[in-house]
Amino acid sequence: MAMSPILQSHLTQPFPRVGTTRREMLVSLSSGIGWLAFAALAQNGRAATGQAEPLRAHFPARAKRVIFLTMRGGPSHVDLFDYKPELTRRNGEAVSQGRDAAGAKYFGPAHGFAQHGESGHWIADTYPLLARHADELCIINSMHTDLPNHAQAFGQMHTGSFQFVRPSLGAWTLYGLGSENANLPGFITLNPPADNGGAQNYGSAFLPAACQGTRLGSSQLPDLYAALLKKDVAPGPPLKNLINENLDRPELRRQVDFIRALNEHRLAQAGHQPEIEGAIESFELAFRMQAEVPEVLDLRGESETVRKLYGVGEPNDQFARQCLLARRLTEAGVRFVEIASPTGWDHHHLLKDGLAKACAATDRPIAALLTDLKARGLLKDTLVVWAGEFGRTPYAQSGDGRDHNHRGYSIWMAGGGVRGGLRYGATDEFGHRAVVDPMHIHDWHATVLHLLGLDHKRLTFNYGGRDFRLTGTEGNVALPTIAS
Repeated sequence: MAMSPILQSHLTQPFPRVGTTRREMLVSLSSGIGWLAFAALAQNGRAATGQAEPLRAHFPARAKRVIFLTMRGGPSHVDLFDYKPELTRRNGEAVSQGRDAAGAKYFGPAHGFAQHGESGHWIADTYPLLARHADELCIINSMHTDLPNHAQAFGQMHTGSFQFVRPSLGAWTLYGLGSENANLPGFITLNPPADNGGAQNYGSAFLPAACQGTRLGSSQLPDLYAALLKKDVAPGPPLKNLINENLDRPELRRQVDFIRALNEHRLAQAGHQPEIEGAIESFELAFRMQAEVPEVLDLRGESETVRKLYGVGEPNDQFARQCLLARRLTEAGVRFVEIASPTGWDHHHLLKDGLAKACAATDRPIAALLTDLKARGLLKDTLVVWAGEFGRTPYAQSGDGRDHNHRGYSIWMAGGGVRGGLRYGATDEFGHRAVVDPMHIHDWHATVLHLLGLDHKRLTFNYGGRDFRLTGTEGNVALPTIAS
């Protein structure tokens, strides 16, 4: 098979070399024009499908972007957003319901509750700053999922499936709507946990590779991005694995073109190969990111008032920095940003102290994020979600903790077209299982997609001869949660 002109050009000339000939300039320009078209298709999630037209919203969207606050470990709903007076009254009494509950005793809330705002939302005293936003929160008290195990429930929360590798919610969002900024990834996850499925929770599976989440930092593998999250650094140092600091930008452009030419030559030989197409797009995106990512991640441009609002600069401010970065990323055009909580919520024992610490680490940054988004006019079309993979039991474990509970728990959403001040659904009088307007993970995913202007039944991808969707064969939009 004939070799492409640009590949021949790179192979027959020494590298690196300063300067560009007229012939090279013409070749680069002609190739670049075609590449711009290809890159645009890839960013709209269509390159690997062979379809030229981008997907579009199925109906007018209420939300343009999502910030997903992942509270890993299973926060105790009956200690945070699902106030149960009966649980307080029956504290210490024997109970015989639920998993491993034989001989267990009811365990009242670890901290106090109070009503807030005109809505009268019951919110725990451990979330005092978030409580000021009560009327902006749509609290769903009837969530339920299929299994009470962390890995499976965490995977289902992200992908809709606890059994198979499937595209994540963020990947489906990017596939459906594309990116708003050609120089930034459309889906970014900040310091995601490496356990409970790891990269599968932000992966694209069989969707185009361009739809997968871009990891910035890691809880176990710190890199330059992690350093940026921890302290202020100048945008000067090159981004790790993206920039060859020994080359100037024109020569680096030539290096990226050479790698692209090799990949395109291989693609021409092998035919449709999503992995190669994804690699091509990743190198191009990495090159474009150099100009914008350092500036977006540099927090020094924020005013002291904003930094103080989030708690940036105070001890243990990693989550505060992540929340501020989430605002900056969405403001810059990133479609979907996910943040993992800095501490876990898996309180099998020492619930009172553990819950207080987890809330203290997240209360101020989350409240600041809502305040900041609202002040900038972004909250109305930015969907903010707070959720864990399941809740906790109304009975005690180990005397001062709670076991996993997947039958009923709470999450909340704000902005992005949701009905603020609404309490949707309910668990039984003890908070053990959802009994009023139960909302399964599929229902929640369908609702999020609906807010983004996407019909979960029509957002499909044909793989292996079958049309797949995020919600499988189930899912109903919870219309009462959507503002009129």
